[in-house]
Amino acid sequence: MEFRLLGTVAVETYTGPLPLGPAKRRSLLAALLLSANTPVSVGRLTDSLWDDTPPSQARGVIQGHVSRLRALLVGADAEAYGVELATLGDAYVLRAPETLVDAQRFEELLMLAREQRSPGDTVLMLKEALSLWQGPALSGAFAGPPLKAAAHSLEESRLATVELLARTYGTLGEHHRAAALLSAETAAHPLRESLAAELMLALYRAGRQSEALDRFHRTRRLLADELGIDPGPKLADAYALILRGDPGPPAATPAAPAARARVSSGPAVPSTASPASTEVGAVSVAEPPVAGDTAGAPPVVRRPPSSAQPAVHPADPLPVDLLPRAPRGFQGRTAELAALTRAAAGESPVCLVTGPAGVGKTALALQWAHRNEALFPDGRLFADLRGFSEAGEPAQIDVLREFLLALGVPPRRVPESAPAAAALFRSLTDRRRLLVVLDNARDSATVRALLPGGTDCVTLVTSRHRLEGLIASDAARPVPLDTLEADDGTALLAGVLGEERVLAEPVAARRLAELCGGLPLALRVTAARLAGRPQWTLAALADELADERGRLAFLDVDDTGVAAALRLTVQHLPPDAVHHFARLGHHPGGHVDPYAAAALAGTDPVAAAAALERLAAAHLVSETAPGRWVLHDLVRLYARGLDPAAAREALVGVLDHGIATALAAADTAEPGGEPCFVLPDGFRRPAAVRDFADRAEAMRWLSAERENLALAAQAARDAGLEDRAWRIILLQWPQVVWRVRDNWTPLLELALESARAGKDAYAESRVLTLLGWVLTEEGRAAEAAALLEHSPRLAREAGDPLGEATALINLAVVRAELGELPAATENCARAVELARREEDRHTEMLALQHLARMRLTARRPEEALAHARTALDLGPEHEEAARRSLLLAICGEAHLALGQEDDGVRLLDRAAREAEDADYDEGAVRALEVLVRTTAEPSYRVRHERSALRLATAP
Repeated sequence: MEFRLLGTVAVETYTGPLPLGPAKRRSLLAALLLSANTPVSVGRLTDSLWDDTPPSQARGVIQGHVSRLRALLVGADAEAYGVELATLGDAYVLRAPETLVDAQRFEELLMLAREQRSPGDTVLMLKEALSLWQGPALSGAFAGPPLKAAAHSLEESRLATVELLARTYGTLGEHHRAAALLSAETAAHPLRESLAAELMLALYRAGRQSEALDRFHRTRRLLADELGIDPGPKLADAYALILRGDPGPPAATPAAPAARARVSSGPAVPSTASPASTEVGAVSVAEPPVAGDTAGAPPVVRRPPSSAQPAVHPADPLPVDLLPRAPRGFQGRTAELAALTRAAAGESPVCLVTGPAGVGKTALALQWAHRNEALFPDGRLFADLRGFSEAGEPAQIDVLREFLLALGVPPRRVPESAPAAAALFRSLTDRRRLLVVLDNARDSATVRALLPGGTDCVTLVTSRHRLEGLIASDAARPVPLDTLEADDGTALLAGVLGEERVLAEPVAARRLAELCGGLPLALRVTAARLAGRPQWTLAALADELADERGRLAFLDVDDTGVAAALRLTVQHLPPDAVHHFARLGHHPGGHVDPYAAAALAGTDPVAAAAALERLAAAHLVSETAPGRWVLHDLVRLYARGLDPAAAREALVGVLDHGIATALAAADTAEPGGEPCFVLPDGFRRPAAVRDFADRAEAMRWLSAERENLALAAQAARDAGLEDRAWRIILLQWPQVVWRVRDNWTPLLELALESARAGKDAYAESRVLTLLGWVLTEEGRAAEAAALLEHSPRLAREAGDPLGEATALINLAVVRAELGELPAATENCARAVELARREEDRHTEMLALQHLARMRLTARRPEEALAHARTALDLGPEHEEAARRSLLLAICGEAHLALGQEDDGVRLLDRAAREAEDADYDEGAVRALEVLVRTTAEPSYRVRHERSALRLATAP
């Protein structure tokens, strides 16, 4: 994020400029930025936004603009940059680091320029300062009196900087360059006498005396015509100096710029070179005559000719190489290496390799750097920025000093401040083909100061953070790095242990790669343990790693290991992110969303989402889909160990979150359904529960969370929380009914174990009822009947009449399946009575549906039709989609049995279409099967095949 005042008022982000809107909002932003980190009163803001009498609602207008501006900043993740727009009583303050405001950076660079001892360094700093300007200050804002004054002040500072730069050029003897700079500014400001005076002197000292005198006379006439005044002292003094032929202050010789050249750090020796060259140690430095604006161009380096050492051509710079050796045992990463090559194309590319700790970012960067040595004839620089090291980050000036020394700058010529050193570094790399590897960076600001200046230079950055700020400011091209595939992981083991040892136990080697989660660091530690113990088998170590309790300990060798790497990442996180991360380790499922993360941590979804984003930026979690995050297995183990005492509290929190959300989903999916149970004792209601817009959304959630809910139920059972286990499973009943043949039996058997362990007759009856239904649909009628026989009795014992009715319905279905039609009909009739007594239309509708089906099976279509119509009258058309489809199918079959084929086909077609519209493939298949047997219409067969295929391949 960057705030711009030196040009159009703007806020730049990595996605582009923020849409600030009208001029008055830009004025408000400008007024706050001009007093950044200082409260600005509403009265002062009013003066900035209106140049005449402000409207009566001025305060409200300002509040509206502040509100919109604050929303824009929050949406651009301003907090991550330390930016906040706060209200302080009757004032507002925009808190922001000064480095983010271009006007503040401009003033800082001016101050640094004045502190430089060398004119050459001063030039670099002044040019850097002027490069921040992109047009007239505060453009695009409404120019109220205070802002007009501020813009004028900024412009005066810019012009003074131009004049100072011109004088510094003169000190270096670069008068043509000074004249070129001043000519453009004088044309824009023809009445500014100080500019005209500086231009006259530059032209004169560049040997252009007639042009200098002509400039004086043109300015004199303009002052007289426009202002009616004579030239002031500065202009008159310059004119007199030129007339006298006074050379003025002594100019530097042409060799002066060579002081900035790349030289060795050897001891100085007496020079016998010509005035245009200086010799230091064994390196001779020379520069060609200046032609045009070439400030900052790299100097040419020559070795002195001798019989033993031929002269190097001036175009051949001395290469430097600070790269560490290439990584050994490097495997795979073909796609990532190719991505780096693509990212390195273009002008001044910044390639950003990101990924979690231990994934092999440095190894990839070094491998690519060594493979592409030929692309960088001027050398390769490397710096470990230690962004996640216990030793702390090196100072920027220390990194820059090392770079400058490697490029040949003698120690005494290295600037004392980091900004000046960075400017010199950019200048020296301006026309070189150089690779700069910045390893282990923690933030974007550190990297920006170390970027080279040349368009042919490539910068390769590695970081555990995403560094989105660097993407925004410098168009960094990200190359994300993930874990290794099993084959590459096995090959890495072979590279360290030798192929013979891995080929002797290929299955164990692959298992080791999987237990290490494809993390190269973990694989290398594993290989190191095995390499030092030739008597160990791979299978034995795999067995030890399989135990989660000791896995991280086995993956540590000395001070190198997964836990150590993760610790260095975590220690740089804020406390709230660490708290959420530690609680995530206790999540029993495979993925989390902000609601689950909040339940684990005891916070709210907004705070949890912010923590997840921060953890994702540090590559401790990965976002696999919008709003869904996962942890690597080894990261989960590490997180779990951060706060082991919180395990039960976190588990209860996420279990109760699952119960609350599943209740909401079931209620939305089947709004007429009766709640299954009261909440468990000690239930911890989440801070927020997800809302479901409609049945489809609720069913999608139940489907997506099926595995998580199953793992949560198992964790509850293992922790002795049986009352949570069976509830979490039973609440999935809409999905169970919808996908009844989708292998629900193991999960329902776990629920039955939990209910029986808790000696809960209510729970046992409810689970038996649903399990019996599933077994019936799976074709296991005898097993279903044996279970369902107990369910009505248990429901009566628990005082659960609706549970008894549902149990009787499911028992009736299985008895009908077994040919016991009279007993089945009796059970259904009893269920209808119980449902009517409890005034539960949903259960009554269900009982009537099955009763109608049994009457149809008993060849009593009139009774079947009557029961089905009664059931249809109980449910509104927009609800109970599956139930309505089944009842319409029964009506259709009843009409067919009564010889009314047209009505039968019409109702069956309607039943099939309603089932298809609701994605109820099972109901569609049932209705279409009857239609295919009844009519020769080919479209029914096509639709039947499609529905049957969807049903067979459903996830």
